[in-house]
This record gives sequence, C-alpha cells and structure tokens, in this order.
Amino acid sequence: MHVTKMFIGRKELLRTIYVILLFVMVSYSCKKNDTTSQNAEADIPEDEIIEIVSNHMDFQMPDSISSGWHTFKYDNRSDETHFFLVDKYPEGISIENMEKEVGPVFQKGMDLIIEGKPEEGIEAFNQLPEWYFNVVFVGGSGLLSPKSSSLTTLNLEPGYYVIECYVKMPNGTFHSNMGMVKSLIVTSEMSKVTPAEPTNEIFISSGEGIVVKDSVLGGKQIFSVYFKDQMVHENFVGHDINLVRVTEGADISSLEAWINWAQPKGLISPAPEGFTFLGGVNDMPEGSKAYFEVDLLPGTYVLISEVPNARSKGLLKTFVVPN
Repeated sequence: MHVTKMFIGRKELLRTIYVILLFVMVSYSCKKNDTTSQNAEADIPEDEIIEIVSNHMDFQMPDSISSGWHTFKYDNRSDETHFFLVDKYPEGISIENMEKEVGPVFQKGMDLIIEGKPEEGIEAFNQLPEWYFNVVFVGGSGLLSPKSSSLTTLNLEPGYYVIECYVKMPNGTFHSNMGMVKSLIVTSEMSKVTPAEPTNEIFISSGEGIVVKDSVLGGKQIFSVYFKDQMVHENFVGHDINLVRVTEGADISSLEAWINWAQPKGLISPAPEGFTFLGGVNDMPEGSKAYFEVDLLPGTYVLISEVPNARSKGLLKTFVVPN
C-alpha cells in the first residue's frame, strides 16, 4: 500500500491526513460485483508480452525484465478485483523493507480509522519511514474485475521495483498485506518493443480533468494516456485512469464513493454491483505516457480516477459505445 504516489514531506503528510478524516467517517454499502468481463486480446507477438497472473493474492511474473517499453498482460484469474501498481524504490531499499516498515503501518492506521479512532490512525501513519517518501509510482493497470485480463504498455527505467495491489478484503485488510507484492528488477538491457499506434488519446490533469480526444468507437481500441500534470489528492493518491463498463441502472455515485480507498468501505471487496473493471493506466508522474488496449462492446462506460469527489474534479467521464 502507498500514500503519496510521489514525494511529499512529513508535515504535508500529516496535513493531508487531517483532510482525509473528513471523508473516512462515511460508510458505503458494497454488493457483489458484475463478473461479466471483456478480456483483452493482443496482436503483439507473445514473446514481447510480459505476463502477470493472479490466481488469488499473488503476482506470478518474471523476476527481471529489460528496460524500455513493455506490454504487460495482466490475467486476473482470482475471484477478487485487483490492479497492479509499479513502484520504483530508492537505492538500497527492498521489498523486505516494505513488508516490515510500510505494510503494518498502513494496516494499523486503516484498522483504527475503521474502528472510529481517526486520531490514533494519524499517529500510526506518522510512523512511516522517511525513505518511503522517495518511492516513485510509474504506472500499472487500472482496476480489473475477476476472471478478466488487461493490456498495459509502460516504459520502465533500470532499477529496483515493487509491484503491489492495495484493494481491501471485506475485513479491511489490504491485498498487499496478504501477499500481493512482488519485487521486479529492470536491467540496463534495452527492450525492442515499441508502442502500438493509438486509436484514441486521453489527457489527464488536475485542472482539466479527463479529456478524450475523439469519440470512442466499439471494437479493439488502443488508448494512449498522457499525464499533463500530477498532484496529491485528499486521499494521498495521484490521478489515474480506470475504465469501467456500467450495467444499465447502476448508480455511478456508488462507484465514485467506493473508489476512494480512505473510506472505511472504499476499495473493499466486493466492488459495488453493476460495474465491470476493464483496466486502464495507474498513476504516473507529470509528463509520462502509457497505453492500454481493450475490446469495447456496445454500452455505457466510465473513465474515473481513484480520488475523492472525482466527478466535481472532472476526473469522472462517461461515454456510450453505440450498437
């Protein structure tokens, strides 16, 4: 689990925690998630795809890959909604540090918030190690429903990374504290992969929200996602892109509330009924670009960021794919 997805100081962390507490006392009911899925189908040669598989609370994937562009096929074979986020760690810090110094702190803070003890939760978050605020979050997939797959193309520099998912179990336990963390070494050898030509472009920023360049058509679509800026929102996270198919009659406001992890019922299993998560691009630094591919059926869709009050910030956009 992470807080900032970019560097912030300890004083700003505490200030932001107080803002979070305005949100955490409201609970939202969660119902069983719509398991209908649209699996990604790639035209990319199999030897150029990095496969990530989750059978339960795990990431099965290579221990090391080359640097540069890679297309990641995330195959969520589990019964839970997941995503993968790629964290670039400071030199000399490893996944063992994360498991000992970060995971327990987040869980203690979240447990106290759920118990209605926000002041004690603040004190718990203040125990995060200094090195953690130098972690850089460089993308990954958006939320992905059970029994589904997604395709996300990222450009990674050499270094030491940790892959994580911090969706929560019904009791509030983060998936990252149940084994959904994996180390990854990116070597100096360069990949030969180049991104496919996008069929549409998405621009995301704090000022303009989510902007889609052209009308969205059905069938196979390749979206490029450009982060015009990045910022820390009230729940510590930066903006990202999650693509969601909406069942007729589903309440989009319940999705908007659920996607805020700082709520006691936020990002908790099961996801609200009537929504199928199709991936996207997890948050990245300002000026970054990534791609995701999806096969769109006719229907209503939402592009949404994992932030509080996404609609009022322009970070919730609906569109319809015609028959």
